Amino acid sequence: SIVLVCRKRAVDAPTISRREFVTALKSELPAALAHVQHGNIAPVDLAQAAIGPGMAVYTRYAKVLDAEGKPLSVREALALINQTLDEALAEQEGDFDADSRWALTWFEQLGFAEGEYGVAEQLSKSKNTAVEGLVEAGIVVSRRGKVRLLKPGELSVDWDPLTAPRRTAWETVHHLIRILEAGGEDAAAKIVAKLGANAETARELCYRLYILCERKKRSPEALSYNALVLSWPEITRLAQETPRAATPHTDDLFNQE
Repeated sequence: SIVLVCRKRAVDAPTISRREFVTALKSELPAALAHVQHGNIAPVDLAQAAIGPGMAVYTRYAKVLDAEGKPLSVREALALINQTLDEALAEQEGDFDADSRWALTWFEQLGFAEGEYGVAEQLSKSKNTAVEGLVEAGIVVSRRGKVRLLKPGELSVDWDPLTAPRRTAWETVHHLIRILEAGGEDAAAKIVAKLGANAETARELCYRLYILCERKKRSPEALSYNALVLSWPEITRLAQETPRAATPHTDDLFNQE
């Protein structure tokens, strides 16, 4: 459902330029994005939800003028809101470990398809990681000069975030998808209980992955990321009820490089 809230614009509302409008969006939209994500809005609804805070900025002013002094249309304002949303989501990548940043860029380009080893190695250097490390992390397979991300169904069923040699947000997301689809929310909750606060980074990554899949027309993968976020409240509720055994310190399970 969509709720519309109308407010009366001030009679002395100022006129601003397109540049000032963009500056205001960049100042206010990231906080609004974090707020709706905290409320566990479904990734499929995220772009729609961002329109409200964005239009609140647009309608605050009597006029928004473009470079030629013409009023900025609603269509143009919506395009700028979506662009700013993309930038805000991209900025969240700084929360991810180096391996996950590599995987995100690779996934955007190729999905789960094979790519050239040389391209993968070049990208790994820019992300401060290495293909061999990605293999060790259990998120890619590399053979005969080709590199490919592993699909959730190809990941090891014996994975445990507390004993994995090289833990990543990317790996966590896709193991949670595998476990959720195979064993339901109870099984996923056992993993989230072990992750502690680090689980939120995985949920954040889901939003970014969903947006990528939606734009690349990768519906099956998009559905999986959306389903994980939708199940998150129940998974975390069950995780809180899961007995916690003595475990290693979990404040920073993911390798931040």
